[in-house]
Amino acid sequence: MAKFRFTVGPWNVHEGTETFGPGIRPTIPFEEKIKRFAEIGMDGVQFHDDDAVPDMNNMSDKAIADYARDVKALLDKHGLFAEFVAPRLWFDHHTSDGAYTASRKEDFDFAMWRTFRSIDIARALGTNKIQLWLAREGTLVAEGKNPVEKILQLRDAINQILAYDPGIRVLIEPKPNEPVDRSYCGTAGHALAVGSQTADPSRVGLCIESAHSILSGLDPANDMALALAFGKLWGVHLNDQNGIRFDQDKTFGVENLRQAFNQVKVLYENNFGDKGECVGLDVKAARTQGPEDCYRHIINSKRIFELLLEKVKRFDYAFQAQCVKEQNLEKLEMYVMELLMGVDS
Repeated sequence: MAKFRFTVGPWNVHEGTETFGPGIRPTIPFEEKIKRFAEIGMDGVQFHDDDAVPDMNNMSDKAIADYARDVKALLDKHGLFAEFVAPRLWFDHHTSDGAYTASRKEDFDFAMWRTFRSIDIARALGTNKIQLWLAREGTLVAEGKNPVEKILQLRDAINQILAYDPGIRVLIEPKPNEPVDRSYCGTAGHALAVGSQTADPSRVGLCIESAHSILSGLDPANDMALALAFGKLWGVHLNDQNGIRFDQDKTFGVENLRQAFNQVKVLYENNFGDKGECVGLDVKAARTQGPEDCYRHIINSKRIFELLLEKVKRFDYAFQAQCVKEQNLEKLEMYVMELLMGVDS
């Protein structure tokens, strides 16, 4: 079993801006974040394209790649690696009505330009993983797009990505809603289906985020299991979510501890990490958190994962098998609860 490697993104240490209020914490310089990530035990960094190259829309292709190489040197300085690069297509005015499913050709062309530059950045950073959070690939008005046509357009966009660099791998990160309320690729099953129809399905996999599965009314561990069953779980974003509401990105395990236990369990049992996969943390600090301890949500998420991993390693599989044989699942359930609560059985 490979040692679990942990990653986090620069956006996970932020000013606290959200839909209902402005930022409340000062901006932290990029290099300071990278330094602190190393100090708190992170192994690598997740990137959006403009996390690595902030002004990329106004730069030449060569300047973008050169800037990214400087970021790679910074990572090397602090002993970190880049896990993936994700084109941030949902922020730009060109993609207000979708990127890969845009209705206007000029908007689609911009989305592909940004994605190709993301691949260039990924290569400069030393990773071959391109992560697609398909934030606006859907519609706010059902009749505003032909869904069959746009799903095929999404597939064709992924084919262009695969053709641009034969060495890159695409990770689809599904989410059912927010910012659009009608996503065309909202769950793990949707993502697997789209990937299977691309020109090279072997290079299209998944990143499962805990909160996104919960927002779909699904169990994150089972979504991970679905991807694992077909060799398609190439990344995870662990966090937590209090019900089916806006995406909260809470500290891993703080709302659904048993659900978190089963996520760690399915990853451990199926040797997640042996092929270089990372345990990504996608968590946000609460607005109540002051600037003096604004990495606490990351530290806590890693600690909860590690504590649950110790519980998983103590899991009594012989007892489980006996309970299943007897069909005494309530006995098994109580064993799990006592294990989680630290009761000696």
